[in-house]
Amino acid sequence: MSQIRIQAPLSDTMIEKLTVGQKVLISGHIFTARDAAHKLMVELLQRGEELPIDLQGQIIYYVGPTPAKPGQVIGSAGPTTSGRMDAYTPMLLEKGLKGIIGKGNRSEKVRQALQNHNAVYFAAVGGSAALLAQCIKKAEVVAYEHLGTEAIRKLEVEDFPVIVVNDAHGGDLYSEGKAKYRRITLPLGS
Repeated sequence: MSQIRIQAPLSDTMIEKLTVGQKVLISGHIFTARDAAHKLMVELLQRGEELPIDLQGQIIYYVGPTPAKPGQVIGSAGPTTSGRMDAYTPMLLEKGLKGIIGKGNRSEKVRQALQNHNAVYFAAVGGSAALLAQCIKKAEVVAYEHLGTEAIRKLEVEDFPVIVVNDAHGGDLYSEGKAKYRRITLPLGS
């Protein structure tokens, strides 16, 4: 599968072109948010209040980076398990969120919401936090500073490597991978 470069924030046209298994390099601005920030954002929406960031076309990276060492933009920045945000994700997709970066599979409800709202879920490789941090050129806290590492940050990234796991067309890399494995490993007639 080919590797493509995309610019964040995402357009609907770009999302339509993304397919399961595609290797993608993201450049531009993305946001960070984990469990605590997602909970606060959904509570705001449930009260009819505005979010601290505009989600239109944006990508959220599920990460709680470690503090930066002297001379660094950010500390280690590896992906958090995405399932922890499943309860909050559909509502944020309704508000215009177009991309998510994390690790691990997503619930059926999230996969359906990605299709309904023309959005995509990317996986970043777990265990490569220091390498991923090298793709982050600038980082600033933009909301919920009191959450520390879980505050919402705006990142400027360059060639941030991800893989499309769930596309807007209903594709699911994990399901396809499991099915392919079963075809290869099960004896004929099973």
